Amino acid sequence: MLFVAFAAAIVSCGGGNETYYPKPRGFYRLDLPDKKYTNFDSVYPFSCRIPQYAHVESIESNEPGSVWFNLIFPAYNGSVNFSYKTINNNLYKLTEDARDFANKHIAKANEIKEIRVSHAENHVYGLIYDIEGTNSASPYQFYLTDSTKHYLRGAVYFNHIPNNDSIAPIIQRVKEDIDTLIGSLKWKNQ
Repeated sequence: MLFVAFAAAIVSCGGGNETYYPKPRGFYRLDLPDKKYTNFDSVYPFSCRIPQYAHVESIESNEPGSVWFNLIFPAYNGSVNFSYKTINNNLYKLTEDARDFANKHIAKANEIKEIRVSHAENHVYGLIYDIEGTNSASPYQFYLTDSTKHYLRGAVYFNHIPNNDSIAPIIQRVKEDIDTLIGSLKWKNQ
């Protein structure tokens, strides 16, 4: 009985002429949607273009002159968290807060690139923090202002443990989407 079981095991383990080849390492296939944007103009004190594959989710704020909302990317399991504030002799504090939030990623970042934003025709100025690193929780942050009334801060987050090498194409697409948003932003009541 033992001999029959052993023979059956040997025959079933490749008694044919097939040669085994190891399979190459596989990676997830990421199918990114076409870049299509829509105008976003609502009760918020600005308008801009946002991707059609994202939607806005409002968050209640009890702080006067402040609006919070998220731009949700359901296919990417991520979002851009926004906070809008009316400037009231506090622009320096607001911009330093944005710098502090970005600098909290120094421990996990390989590099933090600061990219100036200047769209004088729309009175949109600011700074983008492009945070490179495998374990950075927020790879892209920014603030925008007209320097007198309006201040808008945003930060990209994904709802999983950071491994930015694995989702690099998604991060790149979201950066392009945010750059489109920034380039099209116009303040109301200017």
